[in-house]
Amino acid sequence: MNKRAGIGFYLFLVLFVFLVMFPFIWVFLTSIKPPSEIFSSFRWFTTNPSLDSYEAALTNRPLLRYMLNSFVVSGITTVLSLAFASLTAYAVTRLPIKGKGLILGIVLASSMFPQIAIISPMFNLVTDLGLRNSYLGLVIPYITISLPLAIWILSTFFQKIPFELEESAKLDGATPFQTFRKIIFPLAAPGVFTTGILVFIAAWNEYLFALTINSDDMWRTVPVGISMYQSEFSVPWGDISAATVIVTIPIVLLVLLFQRRIVSGLTSGSVKE
Repeated sequence: MNKRAGIGFYLFLVLFVFLVMFPFIWVFLTSIKPPSEIFSSFRWFTTNPSLDSYEAALTNRPLLRYMLNSFVVSGITTVLSLAFASLTAYAVTRLPIKGKGLILGIVLASSMFPQIAIISPMFNLVTDLGLRNSYLGLVIPYITISLPLAIWILSTFFQKIPFELEESAKLDGATPFQTFRKIIFPLAAPGVFTTGILVFIAAWNEYLFALTINSDDMWRTVPVGISMYQSEFSVPWGDISAATVIVTIPIVLLVLLFQRRIVSGLTSGSVKE
């Protein structure tokens, strides 16, 4: 009976993984089909695989420039968000501040506003500052939408660190900032790293602000750049599929490279000692 249950579990696991991976598998198989075969046949595999779509994706649009823009904007957003969020989370969880619950509640409430509700004032702000078609013009709104999430997640990790360590540091004459820098932050490193990955991916995939603020083609990010492949009379699905595969590879490699740290951060503090 246990053997049958084990086989059933693995069959369910294989089916579940297949359903999750199906969109990515289909996009990849579409990207290697000749353009004429994409619409004429619904077969899974092509008998004449081709890399023409990848060449067209890299030459018809400045895809590498889009990727560079996304890397720069997402990287700056991640660094600044983690810097501000870690200090804020430390203050509201470890320092004697009144109204901590209210502060965290306001932070959580601010993250619930839909982007479309703040796009107009944010657009006016960036325009008045003369930051349209620039990296900083996207970093500012990206921080506004990623900072509340980062603060909330890091607050959870900081709360799980024993307060005895902080009290020992105070007895040794350490200042609050020294305690944060030498004790709290290193112990919360798995959570900080996981939060950074989440912020980076969210900034990488953001579309609305990137579409509105950076209208110059050389300043567009990956999601907006891929949407520009379609023309007035046709949609080059082969080029779009190839571009999707190309821009997904860095994110997949990033997650695979740091998967242990991500899992460590997600499970940090989940076991009560």
